[in-house]
Amino acid sequence: MDKQSVKNFDRPQYQLLKRIIRKGDVLYIHSLDRFGRNKEEILKEWNDLTKNLEADIVVMDMPLLDTTQYKDSLGTFIADLVLQILSWMAEEDRNRIRKSQREGIDTALKNGVKFGRPQIEISDEFIEVYNRWQAGEITAVSVMQSLKIKKTTFYKLVKALKYER
Repeated sequence: MDKQSVKNFDRPQYQLLKRIIRKGDVLYIHSLDRFGRNKEEILKEWNDLTKNLEADIVVMDMPLLDTTQYKDSLGTFIADLVLQILSWMAEEDRNRIRKSQREGIDTALKNGVKFGRPQIEISDEFIEVYNRWQAGEITAVSVMQSLKIKKTTFYKLVKALKYER
């Protein structure tokens, strides 16, 4: 069972499958867009599985893409044609999603939305304990515990405060 993003075929479970699948085995795929999103890669992997490894593939939501059923030349031709069309559609769908996502991000940035972790501000409380820490009155660990911050955050604030001064 492969539950990773299908943007490419460098998925550990899929690579494991390719190592253990043998001639006559049947690979069941829920739908073609769950197999891959890049037309050329889908066709390459499909041909590798069916022609080189001689395994069969059944795409459960597309009966025409069932290599166990249509072994004659007409059936193979139809399956190849449907595969070409559907893999192209999967790639176009992926491109549309990425374009839409990019437009959404650009709009959010124009509207002032901040992405990533929130910036930590140097508070008066931090300055006070920082000065005590610099004077040797308290340890860095006690500063982190009293302010409930992690080590990396503490040293990031220390560095920022040194820049300010």
